[in-house]
Amino acid sequence: MCVCQTMEVGKYGKNATRSGDRGVLLEPFIHQVGGHSSMMRYDDHTVCKPLITREQRFYESLPPEMKEFTPEYKGVVSVCFEGDSDGYINLVAYPYVENEAVEQDDMPERDQPRRKHSRRSLHRSSSGTEHKEERSGLASDSTESIQETKSPRVDLHIHSDVPFQMLDGNSGLSSEKISYNPWSLRCHKQQLSRMRSESKDRKLYKFLLLENVVHHFRLPCVLDLKMGTRQHGDDASEEKAARQMKKCEQSTSATLGVRVCGMQVYQLDTGHYLCRNKYYGRGLSIEGFRNALYQYLHNGIELRKDLFEPILAKLRSLKAVLERQASYRFYSSSLLIIYDGKDSRAGMFVERRPEMRLKRVDSSVPESLQDGSSTEPGSSAQPKVDVRMIDFAHSTFKGFRDDPTVHDGPDMGYMFGLESLINIMEQMREENQ
Repeated sequence: MCVCQTMEVGKYGKNATRSGDRGVLLEPFIHQVGGHSSMMRYDDHTVCKPLITREQRFYESLPPEMKEFTPEYKGVVSVCFEGDSDGYINLVAYPYVENEAVEQDDMPERDQPRRKHSRRSLHRSSSGTEHKEERSGLASDSTESIQETKSPRVDLHIHSDVPFQMLDGNSGLSSEKISYNPWSLRCHKQQLSRMRSESKDRKLYKFLLLENVVHHFRLPCVLDLKMGTRQHGDDASEEKAARQMKKCEQSTSATLGVRVCGMQVYQLDTGHYLCRNKYYGRGLSIEGFRNALYQYLHNGIELRKDLFEPILAKLRSLKAVLERQASYRFYSSSLLIIYDGKDSRAGMFVERRPEMRLKRVDSSVPESLQDGSSTEPGSSAQPKVDVRMIDFAHSTFKGFRDDPTVHDGPDMGYMFGLESLINIMEQMREENQ
């Protein structure tokens, strides 16, 4: 029994799920496409993730002009690892109480989330098949019984109106259609496994509350990009720094300053999300990166040319802001690009599907797409897009937490990645006019 079960929750977010009358029952965030920490849904507008003090302090000290390009920081909650009478496990959030919860960076390094990946990396070769074992491992994860997570919340409550399909290493569709991004389930299972193994010693964890940046999108298409030419923080061990440098050298992080970390894109022709993960992204050449970006902007019927200008405008604005952030370094941070798979012509495309001509209701297509009446086809309204920086556990700037290493000027590795992204999108726009 968790010691915090007697606490009362004073305030709930919109559509938060209560655990009895005490806490908010957390659920995996079904649109997580990358990262290794499990993102959890707190309510419709809010997600949470294991707290790392450096990241929390960074959010608290963000320059005002960067806030447009980062999730809103909403505070801290205590999260309890609770078992029910049937032996299943749930994560429940409670109001934060000072000194009772433990943050993730209080754990020794060997207990950090990357330990599984570190062990797997020992089996990598320098050949072109170095990611094969990792991809096959993910494939087996995505097909394992949901019950193995020992969390009925995954089975009973985590779902999307639109099924997800993971593209495997051979670019073929997986046979299984699931109702969550498979990467989110993978992260959630690993998080539960870690917490289960520590449950005898630790009762409470600190989690950061952050804005759910895809909340305003009906069918969020998400591209997670690892930015910069360097991924290790100034405080990384020699072993970790060497490991991260090798990943950069063997990927587009070195050649472009950016690599794909995850992706989900809604396909109008099938009514499914197509998903990619970080292992796919690590193996891409420069041309492969271009093709991945093209796939992200393609809805299964046509290239979304209407997205070029709004995305480019956001990227240029972000670049202008970061150029002014002297001494800032965003090592290992990611950039999310988001647009809505329900564009102004969605209803028209749905009507073209043969099965829709015979029957108006198709369970694989959300009701919001079936009527096609919310937006007039051919509408010239510019599509809504968003660009957000996330993951600041290894970020630094002059005067931050008395960091001994002080850098000069803006983060040129990050700038290089943004420039590459802008140039590739501009070339793609010109080629597809």
